[in-house]
Amino acid sequence: MWALVLLWPLVMGFNLEDDSQSPLTYDEMGSTGGGNGALGPLSGPQEGTPHSPHLRSFPGQPWANNSEILEIPESSRALLLGWVATRLVPAVYGLALLVGLPANGLALWVLATRVPRLPSTTLLMNLAAADLLLALTLPLRIAYHLQDRHWPFGEAACRATTAALYGHMYGSVLLLAAISLDRYLGVVHPLRALTLRGWRLAAGLCALAWLAAAALALPLALQQQTFRLARPPRVLCHDALPAGAQASYWRPAFLCLAVLGCFVPLLVVLLSYAAALCALAAGGPRYGHALGLTALVLASALAFFVPSNTLLLLHYSDPGPDAWGDLYAAYVPSLALSTLNSCVDPFIYYYVSAEFRDKVRERLLCWAPGASAASRDGATQGTGTRSTSLV
Repeated sequence: MWALVLLWPLVMGFNLEDDSQSPLTYDEMGSTGGGNGALGPLSGPQEGTPHSPHLRSFPGQPWANNSEILEIPESSRALLLGWVATRLVPAVYGLALLVGLPANGLALWVLATRVPRLPSTTLLMNLAAADLLLALTLPLRIAYHLQDRHWPFGEAACRATTAALYGHMYGSVLLLAAISLDRYLGVVHPLRALTLRGWRLAAGLCALAWLAAAALALPLALQQQTFRLARPPRVLCHDALPAGAQASYWRPAFLCLAVLGCFVPLLVVLLSYAAALCALAAGGPRYGHALGLTALVLASALAFFVPSNTLLLLHYSDPGPDAWGDLYAAYVPSLALSTLNSCVDPFIYYYVSAEFRDKVRERLLCWAPGASAASRDGATQGTGTRSTSLV
């Protein structure tokens, strides 16, 4: 993944194909209308064939005349080009971009320049970088959905943006798991954490998260993902894929992505924070604020990532061509909702700290042309009375 090389200094805690493609047509039931679900060649658009409203990720069949055109029924077109996909989804992506980009960019800059360099800070810097890079992948996706799912940017850009979207999103999940392990050691095993919770562990967890995210996203960059739609004429990016490729290539790729990139890390997050919650609850009411914040962090991770990945897992787990047909139509907006986690992370990991807010305020006052020296000194004095640890 291209971001891995660029982000290697953050890991250490420093500052800042195949050319022959079969043209496709689409048949909702994954068959030629024979009713048995078998896959067979098509001689062209099937006239008068009854279509079920159930979709399965818009799979295509090879068209006998070798044209690079997809023919899909009206029911499929309604879901592919409906207001959810062309208005709601880009609105959610736009919110993730408008909030996540400045929030994570400012957080990363403050962490890199104003916060003492601790192993836990390294983990937070990497999380901010992953969420920032995720936001940077969204403009092309927004333009694609706003243009009624027409992709004018070419095959290479489609592969790159798709791989980057999934890679950075699942990289965030893996980094959340790394942070939960670090906090588990600090809360549940404070004495053991004195020796284990160091630079080597933090750098190793960050490197492992980036490498795993890159490996999981790599298959998305190695297969053709742009195909043409007949009516209305447009190019689809990742929304229509060959039925044969879905069974042999995309199903194992996305099952690995959901299980290894989401459910295993979330299990680590769940177990780590559950143990931390028990330890904090045993400490009495003085840990009430930390208890509530830990519960919020856990609930946020589960709420944003479990629905979309459950749909993805169910969608690809059944080999039947007409099984779980509606799931892809529901998965597209749920994937967009998952990106909102990049907006929430800065506020529950960084800005929730009064010390961190003071440091942000101090940096903003330094930028403001009309800020007085007294106000800058006041911000500096305000930060000097607080603990320097964010974790």
